[in-house]
Amino acid sequence: MSRRTKLYEGKAKILYEGPEPGTLIQYFKDDATAFNAEKKGTINGKGVINNRISEHVFTRLAHIGIPTHFIRRLNMREQLIRQVDIIPLEVVVRNVAAGSISKRLGIPEGEPLPHTLIEYYFKDDALGDPLVAEEHIACFNWASNEEMHDISSMAIRINDFMCGMFAAIDIRLVDFKLEFGRLYDGDYSRVILADEISPDGCRLWDMATGEKLDKDRFRRDLGGEEEAYREVARRLGLLNGDDTGPGEVFDLSHARSRLRGPPPLKK
Repeated sequence: MSRRTKLYEGKAKILYEGPEPGTLIQYFKDDATAFNAEKKGTINGKGVINNRISEHVFTRLAHIGIPTHFIRRLNMREQLIRQVDIIPLEVVVRNVAAGSISKRLGIPEGEPLPHTLIEYYFKDDALGDPLVAEEHIACFNWASNEEMHDISSMAIRINDFMCGMFAAIDIRLVDFKLEFGRLYDGDYSRVILADEISPDGCRLWDMATGEKLDKDRFRRDLGGEEEAYREVARRLGLLNGDDTGPGEVFDLSHARSRLRGPPPLKK
């Protein structure tokens, strides 16, 4: 077995040199981080689940005309992807107040926003990925006006599609993060969707119970991370032997009780 060349290792994924020019192999890790990597841990099997979910979402987005870097899944933890020049922006699409926007603006978590909101964050871990305006993006030439138009248009279309996809399995898409890259063909480039879409970068709430089915379970020490990720995959029909419907409402009480240990003995 030939040794592969590692090109980059991030908090959740590793990129290796691909088998052909212009391709990469994206490996999904079980590592979990939060608060700009100040909190670190492991969610067993997360990489396998995220690989399947991201494959599923990217494939469906391609069917509605969203260009992506995804080529095919190679195995349980790896994908073959197109090599792109990542635009240094995290694009956050919000439908419901949660996380940092609730803290910044004092909006109660769970309050629906008047309309879908797109925010941009400069990708720099050392700076804490600061929130930036489109004027900053233009001033520092992180992306052209044409590229920003493509990014915002795709983000809205992705949101519309994913809201419906998750609503069909009784999951509320609260917010999510996207990344985009430039795919070059000679001197010409176009913007395509990159990175991943999974419970690592989405806030997903059960519509009936409000249970969090995403990385907030790790961020907030709620427990049941593995079960939550698997539940999203199960509802999407991605686990062998499971049907494609939402089935019973997800209950994390068992997972929480396992984390707390057995109840105290009554005196």
